[in-house]
Amino acid sequence: MTGFGREGNKMKILITGGAGFIGSHLAERLLENGNEVFVIDNLWTGKLANISKIQNHERLHLVIDTILNESVMNELIFKADQIYHLAAAVGVRNIMDHPVETLDTNVKGTEVVLRLANQFKKKVFIASTSEIYGKHVEHDLSEDDNRVMGSVKKRRWAYACSKTLDEFQALAYFDEKKLPVLIGRLFNTVGPRQTGQYGMVLPNFVQSALFGKPINVYGDGTQSRSFAHVNDVVDAITRLMDEPAAEGDIFNVGNNEEVTIKDLALKVKEMTGSDSEIDFVPYEKAYGPGFEDMERRCPNISKLKKAIGFEPSYDLESIIQSVIDYFKE
Repeated sequence: MTGFGREGNKMKILITGGAGFIGSHLAERLLENGNEVFVIDNLWTGKLANISKIQNHERLHLVIDTILNESVMNELIFKADQIYHLAAAVGVRNIMDHPVETLDTNVKGTEVVLRLANQFKKKVFIASTSEIYGKHVEHDLSEDDNRVMGSVKKRRWAYACSKTLDEFQALAYFDEKKLPVLIGRLFNTVGPRQTGQYGMVLPNFVQSALFGKPINVYGDGTQSRSFAHVNDVVDAITRLMDEPAAEGDIFNVGNNEEVTIKDLALKVKEMTGSDSEIDFVPYEKAYGPGFEDMERRCPNISKLKKAIGFEPSYDLESIIQSVIDYFKE
């Protein structure tokens, strides 16, 4: 069903950040469903290799540029029926190293997308993040929970605060301008094509295990995460875009199967048959003094289930296996 217009016609869909990890999988899915897809990406963290399978597709149009280029964005948004706004600075290491670019891309970029989308009244999906919740530890995270942020002097929280502003902007456009917009708070999304370059934990673990290098666990490894396969995430966000009742609302998107980082490292080691040692690296050594992490990050996805009947199709073992298979290719 995904990607049909009101008359059953296929759509023209714009993906910002469409050469990124999630964006490239989304582009493939939308093309498979018969849509015409426009991708804009500045290739800061995106890669042409991510879209190599579809780069010559007759219904794919690639623009290598920044979303801050308003004349280009104006033309793309005018053509599009729907917009998936995925372009963002991502990865803890990347954000720690480039805070100015993080704020520029995430805050100004979203402002450009929403303002131009409103001009033409085009429906927008805003990709947000579980980082929004900050230092919550009490329970599975629900969309209406309070946020618990660290000090503004801790660069770690720049990303979370920038995406919070994105959400405020999106809901303001919905409330005041009646722009059809919805927000997905993506939890840890993993799968083929994700790089460990920017501190992404699972690809780093798998690559280290396959090459017999030490598996570096930051902190004591008791911090927990919930990993969702990119195919499940793409399924969820496209179905949300097809659900009119989702407009003006926020949804956690992820998998509620929780694992500690230490247990994840042990599982990767077991599944790869690796002899790698597991090394525990102090946060200070990895990210500098004063780094703060989220001790727990597990979504309550009952709202998503109620809206679209979503159930994750990948469990943790099958997620890890898909990443192992990718790096073995």
